[in-house]
Amino acid sequence: MARARQHIPFYVPWTDRTEIVQMTQAIRSGWLTTGPKVGLFEDRIRRMVRARHAVAVNSCTAALHVSLAAAGVGPGDEVITSPYTFAATGEAILYLGARPVLADIDSTTLNIDPGAVESAITRRTRAIVPVHIAGLPCDMPALLALARRRRLKLVDDAAHALGSWVNGRPIGSQSDFTCFSFYATKNLTTGEGGMVTTNDREAAERVRRLSLHGMTHDAWKRYTRTGSWRYDVLEMGFKYNMTDIAAGLGLAQAAKFPSIQARRRRLARRYTALLASCDAFDLPPEPKGVVHAWHLYVLRLRPGVLRVGRDEMIALLQEQGIGTSMHFLPLHLHSLYRRRFGYRRGDFPKTERESARAISLPLYPGLNRADQDRVVGTLLDLARRHRR
Repeated sequence: MARARQHIPFYVPWTDRTEIVQMTQAIRSGWLTTGPKVGLFEDRIRRMVRARHAVAVNSCTAALHVSLAAAGVGPGDEVITSPYTFAATGEAILYLGARPVLADIDSTTLNIDPGAVESAITRRTRAIVPVHIAGLPCDMPALLALARRRRLKLVDDAAHALGSWVNGRPIGSQSDFTCFSFYATKNLTTGEGGMVTTNDREAAERVRRLSLHGMTHDAWKRYTRTGSWRYDVLEMGFKYNMTDIAAGLGLAQAAKFPSIQARRRRLARRYTALLASCDAFDLPPEPKGVVHAWHLYVLRLRPGVLRVGRDEMIALLQEQGIGTSMHFLPLHLHSLYRRRFGYRRGDFPKTERESARAISLPLYPGLNRADQDRVVGTLLDLARRHRR
């Protein structure tokens, strides 16, 4: 009997002894919750994205929630975002009693279309949440100009975008708030975790306060030798703080981040070079003037070329032992949004069309050339066998 081919997973974490050392140090120090390693990690990310301030939290969802709160979003307000995103983007807006107002995407980049954003602005609009899909930056010059002109806050959902640059500046230093994810599959991981970066000191202080029960800034120091047991609760907050154990993992990842990104870029460009000759696929763009973080490599099936659709292609790849994923199911087609806001199929045609033909291929620093060749070879073979 032929031996089954080894499964190529969609994602494998890139960790080694350095993560173990950092996390062990945190455990041995006695700081199992927020402590000195969190501060070091905040400073590392702040410098990486050239922002003045950074506040670590326990997820990007938390980062979006406290950033929107600090931006003044509240009940009855509207926040414009993309329907091509994960559930967390909309949920963070809903947490505050505000309404997510969706604006369709640019079909090439999968990012929100600034023209559609402008058309969606009303007197109730308080903020815009652009989503940098797959690590490709949005059209930041247009969005920044629009936000300034209409006096709106810009709160980036940069869950995919650590390492992205546009116009010579990294994502993380341009908007009023930028929210990063350090979830297990992200380019830099803390297991679970997030970060808010901003250039506004008062905004950073409020984000920090909201992330830990609305308590005074140095409340965590009450357990140190120089701290005081006295603290004050200034407003209602949340329990969103990051732990030193998670920050230890993040510090080890940050030290190797340049090599992680270099590996991702090489793999992404190799996918493009190997798949470019096949007319069955549309490949992700890498426009001039931007640095793509390559969190995802999103391939799209070209309409009318194959006899199989996206769902069938994913199943065929799975049969061949190749793990894939799908980013994203349109936000407005989920039951919550249909039921609560009356969204229907056809409301955002570009998002629906592009989502329906998208497949995310394996992309992680430890993916070797032989496995990547197998992914490519399988795709090309399936494209030949299932042509119209």
